[in-house]
Amino acid sequence: QVPLVESGGGLVQAGGSLTLSCVASGIIASDNVMAWYRQAPGRQRGLVAVIFRGGTTTYTDSVEGRFTISRDNAKNTVYLQMNSLKPEDTAVYYCNKYSPPYEHWGQGTQVTVSS
Repeated sequence: QVPLVESGGGLVQAGGSLTLSCVASGIIASDNVMAWYRQAPGRQRGLVAVIFRGGTTTYTDSVEGRFTISRDNAKNTVYLQMNSLKPEDTAVYYCNKYSPPYEHWGQGTQVTVSS
């Protein structure tokens, strides 16, 4: 059983929007600090957004004001709403815990933003 399954990526024009979903199994998302990460070609995976157990959120500077992380406890799912997308947001997006020990990394979901 894959602990984290991401979906919702796709090809979108600059300025568009996408909503990513991360369904968790084997862990309770609301019991953990969860995060979205992304990895662009040739670059290391980096942190995008975090949601703490109480619902507080934080974002990397480059997405602040454009992305929103949220959580549906009943569905054990974490979301990333992405607005005003830019070509530099192109990457594979992953969700996982914010800190070690991490769950097994999923396949991620590809987001491609065309200019």
